[in-house]
Amino acid sequence: MPRKKHRPRRLVADGRTYLWTVRHGHQVLEGGGCRKTLTLNSHPPGSGGLLRFVFDEGPGRYVSGFTTGSGEVGEVGAGALNLHEPGTVRVLLDAALAGGWQPQERGETKLDGWTFLAAAVAAGR
Repeated sequence: MPRKKHRPRRLVADGRTYLWTVRHGHQVLEGGGCRKTLTLNSHPPGSGGLLRFVFDEGPGRYVSGFTTGSGEVGEVGAGALNLHEPGTVRVLLDAALAGGWQPQERGETKLDGWTFLAAAVAAGR
């Protein structure tokens, strides 16, 4: 049976469970444009924080749409990622943890996903 499109997926990393989703949206300000957001939420609910990687379309940067795969984000000269791949999610999570994000802290943290793209591409995602 195929996976339901908007149902959160599960990722276990370093003994902690996360539920993650990828959403497509549009920027309200900054001239419009598409946006992809990868959200990780500590599970069970209430056990930690919410982490969002935001990828806003812009010059030299694209997010999936009409001509690309549904979870793809890319930057000219840096490469592309598929946010629907669990390995990509794990690399981005590891980068946030290395940068000081603490999953047990409650609240929401938004990160500019583009700052992690090149390292994730280099890691083979």
